[in-house]
Amino acid sequence: MDQTNIYNALPDPAFQSEFYRDIPTKRLVAWIADVIVIFLITVLLVPLTAFTAIFYFPFLFAAVSFVYRVATIASGSATWGMRFVAIELRSREGARFDLSLALLHTIGYAISVSMVFVQIISVILMLTSARKQGLTDMIMGSVVINRAAQS
Repeated sequence: MDQTNIYNALPDPAFQSEFYRDIPTKRLVAWIADVIVIFLITVLLVPLTAFTAIFYFPFLFAAVSFVYRVATIASGSATWGMRFVAIELRSREGARFDLSLALLHTIGYAISVSMVFVQIISVILMLTSARKQGLTDMIMGSVVINRAAQS
């Protein structure tokens, strides 16, 4: 497949830069908001485990994070944090994410955050690429865009 044509359905960063304006900063704010929500959900689940989750809290946190991300992205093409900062994910065809794309993107995210070097590469790509894509986005051909920029 010709790499120059895979993004034809998405806004062009040269002519429609408003779709990509401040995306790295908004992604960071959304990530912080999501981590807080995931932490609170995880803490609320601890008593339901007769407090045994205290011993495996990081694993419960990871499981809650995975389910939270898949569910929120599949239902609105954005996590709650992303909705808070008015950004959303779009596929290479320009469509909103469905369950399968949400699952793939969350798997990519989980792999990225589990390996420091991969996460560093992803952050560098978000800061330097024209469409502000992370590594998972580049592999999938997806982007994060500003919702407010849409007509």
